[in-house]
Amino acid sequence: MTQAGRIRTGMGGWTFEPWRGVFYPPGLKHAAELEYASRQVTAIEINGTYYSTFKPDSWAKWRESTPDGFKFAVKASRYCTNRKVLGEMGPGLDKFINQGLAELGDRLGPILWQFMGTKRFDPVDFEGFLQLLPNAVDGVPLTHVVEPRHDSFKTPEFIALCRKYGVTTVLADHATYPMIPDVTGPLVYARLQTGSDDCPTAYDEAALDLWARRFKAYAEGGAPADLPMIDGANPAPRQPRDVYVFVIHEGKVRAPHGAVALLERTAAEA
Repeated sequence: MTQAGRIRTGMGGWTFEPWRGVFYPPGLKHAAELEYASRQVTAIEINGTYYSTFKPDSWAKWRESTPDGFKFAVKASRYCTNRKVLGEMGPGLDKFINQGLAELGDRLGPILWQFMGTKRFDPVDFEGFLQLLPNAVDGVPLTHVVEPRHDSFKTPEFIALCRKYGVTTVLADHATYPMIPDVTGPLVYARLQTGSDDCPTAYDEAALDLWARRFKAYAEGGAPADLPMIDGANPAPRQPRDVYVFVIHEGKVRAPHGAVALLERTAAEA
């Protein structure tokens, strides 16, 4: 296959005091941090939207601060995902989707729906949730990603449901969350969460090289041979896919450096 999707790398957020003087140059104005960060990495996951909403002017300002081709992933509100019955999230969903996301325009990347570690897989409940996810807001297309954090989701039934609705599952590199490397949607979304601030690039060179090879395999339309699929009997169709990778670990001081290091590797290999 001669074509491949684009591999984007980044971290969670851009306002983090320990990054000042470490990732951000000394003396950089706080108001210029997004402009700077968006020229070092190619995507940023907005985490503040998990806790609160923002005005349309904020979304428009974020768009204007970033270059062409840059993407924001947006974490959905906890008032949508932290509930006993997911199919009852309607009012919270409307509030989240209509707060101004469309102001990002072509900077809007995937929407991340993150579930609590206590949320177990219930196929009826989860399908009710998937049925509510909108395809667009104010004419801007929406792509959805789900991040389950309970081992009960490691079942072919969950994989099949996500594929039915064209929703991507998170590939989580985490000490306790389930790793689900199956391709279920139009893109691949990875969250690398076992890095350490003891390493200048969060992950050491061998690990960065390994992950870069895996992401290249996804971008080219396949899947890494060394990651066992949940539903290995039914692989996804082979086709190029964009890949989003976020380095997010405890402490996260070195997360931006890890994202830059991965970008260098994947840009050279893509």
